[in-house]
Amino acid sequence: MATWNSRGLRGSVLEDMINRTNEKYEEAGLALIQKVPTPITPINIDKETRHITLAYFEQKSTVDYIGAVQGIPVCFDAKECAADTFALANIHEHQVEFMQKFEKQGGIAFFLIYYTHKDLMYYLPLEMLLYFWNRAKEGGRKSFRYEELNPAYIIPKKGGVLVPYLEAMKKDLEDREES
Repeated sequence: MATWNSRGLRGSVLEDMINRTNEKYEEAGLALIQKVPTPITPINIDKETRHITLAYFEQKSTVDYIGAVQGIPVCFDAKECAADTFALANIHEHQVEFMQKFEKQGGIAFFLIYYTHKDLMYYLPLEMLLYFWNRAKEGGRKSFRYEELNPAYIIPKKGGVLVPYLEAMKKDLEDREES
C-alpha cells in the first residue's frame, strides 16, 4: 500500500470546527462569515478516481475567512500549533499586509490559533501579531511563545459552539476603544 503525505490536510479539523461555528453564528443572525477558497490549477488528475494529484496555487491567498459581524467587516486566518512556540514563518507577509489594509478600511483582522497539544483556542488580535512580527523584522525572535500571550484572549469552551470567537472579538474591540 502506498503512503502519502498528509501535510495538505493539516488544519482541516480546525477548519471544520470554524465552519460549523460560522454556520451557528449565521443561523443565530450574529454573523455572516465565509471560507475564502484558494484558487488552484490542476496539473495531474487521476483518470480512475478523478482526484487531483498535482496542482499549483494560482495566486497567494490572503486570509481563510472574511465576512461581517453585526455590521463590522471581519477577516481572519486560522492556524494550528503543536508546541508552545509559534513560528512566524507560518504567517506570510502578504497576509499581514492584507490584514493591515483591511483594518485601515475600518475592518477587524485577527488570527485564531489552535494549540493542539493543549486543546486550547486562542484569539490573536492583529495588533499583538504586529508586535511579534516587527520584533522579528528588527532582528528579534522569529517566533512567539505561548507565555507571551495575553490570557484574556483564550477562547473558553462553550456548549453548542465549537470555536466561540465572538466574545474575544468583542474584547478586542473594547481594548481598541480604550487605547
